[in-house]
Amino acid sequence: LPSADPTFSAAQNHFDDYVAVHMNQTNTIHGTANFLTWHRYLIWLWEQKLRNQCGYQGHLPYWNWFKYQNNLNFSPVFDGSDTSLGGDGHFFAHNGSVVGAGRIWLPSGAGGGCVKSGPFVDKVINIGPVQPAMQGYTPVFTDVKAYNPRCQRRDLTMAATTSTFTAANLLNITVGPASQSIGHFQDELQGPFGTLRLHGAGHYAMGGDGSDVFTSLNDPAFYLHHAMIDRVYWIWQVLHPAQANKINGTITFRNNPPSRNGTVNDWLDMGSLGPQKQIKDVLNTLGGSPLCYIYL
Repeated sequence: LPSADPTFSAAQNHFDDYVAVHMNQTNTIHGTANFLTWHRYLIWLWEQKLRNQCGYQGHLPYWNWFKYQNNLNFSPVFDGSDTSLGGDGHFFAHNGSVVGAGRIWLPSGAGGGCVKSGPFVDKVINIGPVQPAMQGYTPVFTDVKAYNPRCQRRDLTMAATTSTFTAANLLNITVGPASQSIGHFQDELQGPFGTLRLHGAGHYAMGGDGSDVFTSLNDPAFYLHHAMIDRVYWIWQVLHPAQANKINGTITFRNNPPSRNGTVNDWLDMGSLGPQKQIKDVLNTLGGSPLCYIYL
């Protein structure tokens, strides 16, 4: 599909539009009151586009973090088969990834270069990188909106998953101490400053383009990762109905710069991707306007 955003010259197709919208709003959709609902609406729009305009007959899968976390290369998401989202990248010598606000170093995996197997071997991405965690992957310094065609890169690393994708961490945020309120839940899901938790671990496990907080959508596995985030959010909502329609936080990344608290009446801006909705419109996945789904 062609790009629907003439204002973002680097966007060459509609796939790029999703990257552009996310990049433009990065600091107001992470560590914020709208983090969970903004990304919920984004992946729903992505699924609708696949089904209604691209001929896809299924539903958006989720990446079950708790399978294959000890060997991502065997995951059907990353095994490099024709039905996967591509395998690891070609070997690229680099010094791992720096994450958690520079406080955590993850060793490199066996990849780091262009994806070498699966359906996206010849995939060209056009936006970024802006702030990749993978060392040696040079960001675009002159103009982050510049057209920069290149291959998609990936460096699968279990250093981000084996100690994070655990039953203990899942139970903590769904029925344990971190499940007590929406504030506790989302803060633990995203991770306190300088830590690595479930959200970050998925991105950094992909390495390469998936590790760039601004343009991580360049890796199609982004959507399966965030479907799993949405699934965990949905599970928490089902288990905590009194809290299910509440939000917590401000409208800037970790309240930097200081800003007002978010409200359920705040708008979710999707740019060229779809109509704006208020947070309250997407809190209930069975609300019907527009959402109507559950997870298994």
